[in-house]
This record gives sequence, C-alpha cells and structure tokens, in this order.
Amino acid sequence: MTDPYWNHNVHHHPAVLAAVPGGCGAALDAGCGDGLLTRKLAARAASVTGVDRSPEMIKLAREFPHVPANVMYREADYLTDESLREGAYDFVSAVAVVHHAPFEQAVTRLARLTAPGGRLVIVGMAANRTALDWLISACGVPASLLHARRHGGKRGPVGMPMEDVHMSWAQIRRALRRLLPGCKVRRTLLWRYVVVWDRSRKSGP
Repeated sequence: MTDPYWNHNVHHHPAVLAAVPGGCGAALDAGCGDGLLTRKLAARAASVTGVDRSPEMIKLAREFPHVPANVMYREADYLTDESLREGAYDFVSAVAVVHHAPFEQAVTRLARLTAPGGRLVIVGMAANRTALDWLISACGVPASLLHARRHGGKRGPVGMPMEDVHMSWAQIRRALRRLLPGCKVRRTLLWRYVVVWDRSRKSGP
C-alpha cells in the first residue's frame, strides 16, 4: 500500500503493524484520524474499529474510496465512550493521541480496552527538557529532512487536531513503566517514542 502522504506519525506505522500479534481478532485504533492506519491494520486483524472524536476526521475516513470490509469507523471518544467495551480488543493502537488528554487517564483507559493476552502499542511525543534531550532531537533533523524529501514533503490530512506536548521524555518513561508494568519503551530518531505492552492473560477487567 502506497501512503497518500508522509509525516512523522505515518513514518511509525510500520512499527505499529509489526507489533500486531498473529491471529489477531478485534483491533482498535484510538484517535484514528482519517483512517490511514486502520486500513493498514485490516490486513492483520479480523476486524478493525477506528474511533475519533473529530467528526471531520471520521467523515474523511468514511469517504475514502476503498475502505476494507472489516473496518468500521465511529465518531467516539475512546476515553469516555462506554460502548467501547473494556477488555474487548486483542490489539489497541494509539498514534499521537495520548498527549491530547491527561496522560495517566489516557494510558489507563487504553490498557483497560486491551484484552487479557492482548497487546497495546502507543506512539507518542514528549518535550525536550535537558541538554541531552535537545542533542538527541537535533540528530533527527537530517533524517527528517531526508525522509521528507523522499516522500515529497511532510503533509497530513487537513483539519487534523493538534496539541502541544508538556511532559518530558523522563516523565513519560517513568509514567509508562508505572502504568504499564513490563512494557518496552524506545525513543526513535524522528521525535517519537514507541511503547509496546502485553496485557497478562490473568488480568481482570
């Protein structure tokens, strides 16, 4: 599948897709935007639900010419919509989403939506606070420029909601390790972190 545009979030889609467990049943993409990632997930899960609280984004997702038959889009807030049953999704993804809400609330809700034995993948952003943070981020500039040039520039769907990031890299790491015990967290060159967490099969609701 050729992406219609490229940006730093789309760049991390392969990391999300690589984490989908084999034989995945139901998948949920929280904050799905225009549905680009959900359409990719359709090839790796029996069913995919994309939710976004932005009616403009859900409209774009539904109007895409070739939405796979096993994909459904809903205008909903993953934080509060009770029709999204906790523990119902074998795979949950959230790309550039958790910083739009109180961090602990967002991560906790995503974890609860994940089925026992299922997997949660979060791609997020953090704020530079230390000299080392700024140095690592500076190393990503050449890579970002190269990728953007190869893909015809950095673009995204018109009307995509934006939000500033306030938590530092260190704060993010500490919070994730507390909220998602055993998770794997890595910082990427293009100013994102990727966290993969497997929910224990013994977990309760």
